[in-house]
Formats: sequence, C-alpha cells, structure tokens
Amino acid sequence: MLPVYLMSVSGLQPTMKDDELDECIARIALGNRDALSQLYYEVKSAVFGFALSILKNAQDAEDVLHDCFISIHNSASSYHSAGKPMAWIMTITRNLCYMKLRADARHRERHVDIPDEDWDSHTELSTTLSNEDRMIIAECLGGLGEEERQIVVLHAVSGMKHREIAAMLELPLPTVLSKYHRALKKMKEYFERGDEQNEASGYRKKNQASF
Repeated sequence: MLPVYLMSVSGLQPTMKDDELDECIARIALGNRDALSQLYYEVKSAVFGFALSILKNAQDAEDVLHDCFISIHNSASSYHSAGKPMAWIMTITRNLCYMKLRADARHRERHVDIPDEDWDSHTELSTTLSNEDRMIIAECLGGLGEEERQIVVLHAVSGMKHREIAAMLELPLPTVLSKYHRALKKMKEYFERGDEQNEASGYRKKNQASF
C-alpha cells in the first residue's frame, strides 16, 4: 500500500494489467493503430514523468514521449513478453533520454536542477497531458533529487517493483530502497507543510470574516 501522499500520483499508473498491456503491444506489432492509441493513453503520463525526471526540461520530455511511441511502434514485433511491459517501455524512455542528452551539445546549459517553485511552469509546457496530470507530476517531482525522482516515478507512476528499478538504473537494491524511502520522507514533509499552510490560511480567513 502506498502512503496517502502518493495515492494521487499512483492514480497515473496504467489501468490495464500487464497481460493486457502485452496484448496491446502484440496488436501494435500487427499494425493495429487503435492499439497504439490505447497504449499511448494508458502510459503517456508515466513516460512523460520519467522523461522529465531525467531531462528536467518539459519540451525535451515531450519530444521523448513522442519518440518513445515511434520506437514502440517500430519495435513491437521484436518484443518478447516477460510479464514486464512497463519495464520495457521505461527502458525505451530512459535510452531515448540519454540519447537526447548525448546528442544535444547544449545539454550542459539545459540539464540543470529546476527550483521547486519552477516545476509547475515547466510542466505547463506539455500539451499532451491534462492539467491534473501535470499538477500531480509537478508535486511528485518538485523537491526530490534526480535519482529520487526517477525511482518514485518508476514505482508510483509506472508500477515497477524496486528490484526491477534497481536493474534498470543499474543501482544496488539497497540503494534504491534507501533513496525511495528518503524521497517519501521529503514528500511527506512537503504535504504536511502544505496542510499546515492551508489550515493557517483558513484560520486567517475565518478571523477576517468575523470583523
């Protein structure tokens, strides 16, 4: 069970089960355009959020989202199900992100940490995600370090297990677990601060109304 402050972001997980995602990919391999559209709407938030956690640039993450589904379309026929379709999709996403960083001669200037208060404005650049999706992703990523963001997105949004994440990120499992729990602690503190601010604001409004 995910903590309360991760329940909203976990709502971005695909609603389809792994075997249904596998079936969708199999239909894509047969040239079914409806299956590609279905898969897109199932996993677009997870792909975008993971790409953003690596690239820290919303427009670049949008480009990777687009390129990811081109790659899925082209690679679907060579996909061999191991019951882990999201791991396959997220590996494609990660590879595309690092290809983009290597190919972009300007990435040293662009690949910088975004201050917490700027996450909302950067995620607003995405045109394919709903406003609610962007807000949830922004809250999830805002105060975390790079690997913490990737681990949280992969686990909470993509539904991947910690062992799978460790293999993908080439990190020891204890490191992944440690970073995940550290990220949860940061997110818990963030949401608790938000609750305190909302309570204080409500108290002020109540007192102002009494005059």
